[in-house]
Amino acid sequence: MTEKTLTHFDSKTGRARMVDVSGKQETLRTAVARGRVRISAELCRVLTQGKLEKGDALTVAKVAGVLAAKQTGTLIPMCHPLPLNVVEVELELDTEALEVRIEATARTEARTGVEMEALMAVTMAALTFYDMCKAVDKAMVIDRIYLAEKTGGKSGRFTNPEPR
Repeated sequence: MTEKTLTHFDSKTGRARMVDVSGKQETLRTAVARGRVRISAELCRVLTQGKLEKGDALTVAKVAGVLAAKQTGTLIPMCHPLPLNVVEVELELDTEALEVRIEATARTEARTGVEMEALMAVTMAALTFYDMCKAVDKAMVIDRIYLAEKTGGKSGRFTNPEPR
């Protein structure tokens, strides 16, 4: 078994660095990330009745997630800017569990993966949803943001159906 190492450290100095991907082959790469926002019964009622003062929180959060994925290379210092083929963000209100489930899929043909873009989309969608709804429920909890799946590249397919 090959020992895994952190790739964002210079082997000579131990300092952070951007990984050189120039020798890698471009392949189709996809990543799916998930997360959730736990909400109060009161916020759930306001959302289902369409009475949120700021408007459609789920749609605004979806758009924010897409925009954030497109900015990942700018916001995370060692990430490569990627030409994204698609970013899809879905938010689903679960009235029984009192939560909003978020899933983002990012796809590119590049030399490095799109895991960070999918994770960024979920994170920003969750933060935007919080911002839209905080007047009703300041105690919302954003949690369980994780990489659910990735395909492409040298390491191939990875699946992680549930967070640890």
